[in-house]
Amino acid sequence: MTRLDLRGRDLAAAGVERELLPRAELDVEAALEKVRPICDAVHHRGTAAVIEYNERFDGVRLERVRVPAEALGKALADLDPAVRAALEESIRRARIVHRDQRRTDSTVRVVPGGTVTERWVPVERVGLYVPGGRAVYPSSVVMNVVPAQEAEVGSLAVASPPQKEFGGLPHPTILAACALLGVEEVYAAGGAQAIAMFAYGTEECAPAQLVTGPGNIWVAAAKRLLKGRIGIDSEAGPTEIAVLADDTADARHVAADLISQAEHDTLAAAVLVTPSEALADAVDSELTSQVASTKHAERIAEALAGRQSGTILVDDLDQGLAVVDAYAAEHLEIQTENAAEVAARVRNAGAVFVGPWAPVSLGDYCAGSNHVLPTGGCACHSSGLSVQSFLRGIHVVDYTRDALADVAHHVVTLAEAEDLPAHGAALKARFDWKVPQGK
Repeated sequence: MTRLDLRGRDLAAAGVERELLPRAELDVEAALEKVRPICDAVHHRGTAAVIEYNERFDGVRLERVRVPAEALGKALADLDPAVRAALEESIRRARIVHRDQRRTDSTVRVVPGGTVTERWVPVERVGLYVPGGRAVYPSSVVMNVVPAQEAEVGSLAVASPPQKEFGGLPHPTILAACALLGVEEVYAAGGAQAIAMFAYGTEECAPAQLVTGPGNIWVAAAKRLLKGRIGIDSEAGPTEIAVLADDTADARHVAADLISQAEHDTLAAAVLVTPSEALADAVDSELTSQVASTKHAERIAEALAGRQSGTILVDDLDQGLAVVDAYAAEHLEIQTENAAEVAARVRNAGAVFVGPWAPVSLGDYCAGSNHVLPTGGCACHSSGLSVQSFLRGIHVVDYTRDALADVAHHVVTLAEAEDLPAHGAALKARFDWKVPQGK
């Protein structure tokens, strides 16, 4: 991997310029105009347009987009028992974590006779996107469906691209994961046409209020285009891992973890931040030997050699923390002495993995955490998918006559200060146009 030497720079005073750091280029804005006609076509022609774009992009001509119930049942029946057991454990652990995220309603007594209650209400219907492409992602079914179910969403549907080798159905392992979770509404649709299907609805698919799940640039562009009509979780870009490590780290572990994320895509980002040049050299050596023995060596080598990946040398862990906070990685591993203490100082990351026994791969599948996380530096302002993603907070205001009378003169004063006298008149009408003075 390439190296960026930040040693000797006063990053605490000047801050870290994000543009200096390795980052995958993802021009969602440029993709907007390409997905616009796709979304418009689905809006106006419904299922027929989805079928046409499936044929154009995935090489499959379908009669219908919804996956038959018998296909879901067959996929589960045919699932390898070891894969089923692994998915069931992934689901079990995810439920433990996400069930505890459900918020309860809270009521605050502002004044005698005046309360504000915050109610948490799930969205009525969600569309959950599970990508296809180079890999198969039943784990993304788990990560989307479990928090939606724990939020008690009333209606949910999954879309995943059709696969030519499986007769135009999504991959059978994805269908099996849906069946395991009790999801009955599944669609063979990918890319922008799937997001538009959820946004506008079709003859087969009712419209959703919220769409979640990772995808390629066309999925991200469609989410951006349709945001407002639908809620979205994020515009997911290529996956990324950053590892903050010192000379106590095992170079074999670090290299293996960088490779694990580079395996996803040629645009995947793998970044090592370290004050130890010796560790950086050792990791480079491990990468050379480990990449050569992996199944997807060509893809991984391209990702590691890309401008989005590299090693960043820093003076010490304080400077390293400044760098990883500026980078705001989707996945951040802390492999240092006193790793838990260092991890507690991190401000910006989608998920933090502490020490040598918590690799990102654990989080991808069986930690119990969610792997649908913000990418592209968005972890500085956004969170990963959770039960909260599917809930809306509603304030319920309940005041008695006396409680309103006590504050009415302030409301009228502020309304007149904003030149909105009708706002004040709404108070005056309740008191025969005479606003009692506050105590």
